[in-house]
Amino acid sequence: MCDTGSHMASWQIWALASAGFAALTAVLAKVGVENVSPDVATLIRTVVILAALATLVAATRQFPALATTSRRSYLFLGLSGLATGASWWCYFRALQVGDVARVAPLDKLSVVLAAIFGVAFLGERLAPVNWLGIALIAAGAWFVTLRA
Repeated sequence: MCDTGSHMASWQIWALASAGFAALTAVLAKVGVENVSPDVATLIRTVVILAALATLVAATRQFPALATTSRRSYLFLGLSGLATGASWWCYFRALQVGDVARVAPLDKLSVVLAAIFGVAFLGERLAPVNWLGIALIAAGAWFVTLRA
């Protein structure tokens, strides 16, 4: 946690890194799907991620955790994986026909939906200023999709 407000919390650093990689992903994926079906592109991306993560888990000796992970965790992580696959499948289809500068921001409506789902399904609470931010993100994502 931040103690003075002048330093970012660990979660903020990781979240910003995630955003940077996600932005890079959009640009690289747009080029990658130019002459490849979105289905094949999604498969290639998934295989690369699987190999990279298997290497990371092996290098950090975390494979034993697979045996001690609860069935509930497996269920929800499996469902999350299916949702991720569906998201990527739709995203690559959108990138194949749309501009990355419009597709990626509209895809980021997931931020708005995640906040709403967190409140609705997980009992999280947001302050009015948080709701204002969510509304601004939604509006911004929509405005980016408009052609002038």
